[in-house]
Amino acid sequence: MTTLKSHAMTPNFYSSTSSDRLRATIERIMEFFNSASGKNITFVRPAYFTISGFIGIPNMKYYYVFLFFVYVVSVLGNTAVMAVIYLDLNLQTPKYIAVFNLAFVDLIGSSALVPKVLDIFLFNHYNIPYGDCLTFLFFCYTCLSMQALNLVALSYDRLIAITYPLHYQVKVTHRFMFSLIASFWIFVIIAVLTAVGLITRLSFCKSVVVNSYFCDHGQIYKLACNDIFPNRVIGNLLPVLILWFPITFILCSYLYIGRALAKVATVQERLKAFRTCTAHLSLVAIYFIPILITFTMSEKIHPNARIINLSLSSVFPPMLNPIIYVLQTQEIKVSVKKILQLRRKSRIMVK
Repeated sequence: MTTLKSHAMTPNFYSSTSSDRLRATIERIMEFFNSASGKNITFVRPAYFTISGFIGIPNMKYYYVFLFFVYVVSVLGNTAVMAVIYLDLNLQTPKYIAVFNLAFVDLIGSSALVPKVLDIFLFNHYNIPYGDCLTFLFFCYTCLSMQALNLVALSYDRLIAITYPLHYQVKVTHRFMFSLIASFWIFVIIAVLTAVGLITRLSFCKSVVVNSYFCDHGQIYKLACNDIFPNRVIGNLLPVLILWFPITFILCSYLYIGRALAKVATVQERLKAFRTCTAHLSLVAIYFIPILITFTMSEKIHPNARIINLSLSSVFPPMLNPIIYVLQTQEIKVSVKKILQLRRKSRIMVK
């Protein structure tokens, strides 16, 4: 443990320019909290945090192989979805702007989480420098939060398309969808940076062992030995904003959709309208159900099982999202067939 007042450690992980800017921002936030307190505070900041989530769980090497497979499928699937939407002009609609952003978030989130988890536990690099851990926390929480809010954007798109079909082109425009997604990004970045900034005001004079599979916000601030009330407030507020608000909005939107479909004359028209929602409903179920089960039954679940369930809920949606959209969305299937046919024709012409 090292006692520091304003000394910033130089991390090695996430050494890109954007990450350096992020770490500089975190340090400025720390200086703001220190100056706001109106007095000089001596912080006991550890040189590193120890990630211990999977340590002691038997047969975990097979799970790491599984994580690697999931990561490869996630990267290939989300890259393919982004490429198809980019190449096909017919898919460059407000709805598929949200789908493109979801694939982008899934790709970045998987790349931020899985390789580092494999590096930590497969190669026994359990100690993460202080600054690297906060950067790791920022990327993971930002991407996980954006996944949930992106489902809100897709839910709103389906709500307007089914309940107000004649006004859809006016209410859901490219500009509106870009603005909605941009506002979600700004909100999430500010919220997560606030959580990270509040961690930098903590003094860690107890254990530095984080009982999670990544630099978990809740597990970190509970290790502090000074006042953690602001951290506890933001820790309780974030799930409400990025978990309960999205699922509440999505459920209410589908209740309203169900009420609108009940007024449709024929059963075939109801099914046709509902089929446009199947892909989105599948994404919602895959993302929210494991998290809700884990949180509501956390006291009855063994800590090791809880950690594995949370890790699966973090890596599974990015892998399954592109598969679901390719298999259940007619427009993407048609677009993929067109692209494959064009490639075959080009090969034949070259030969």
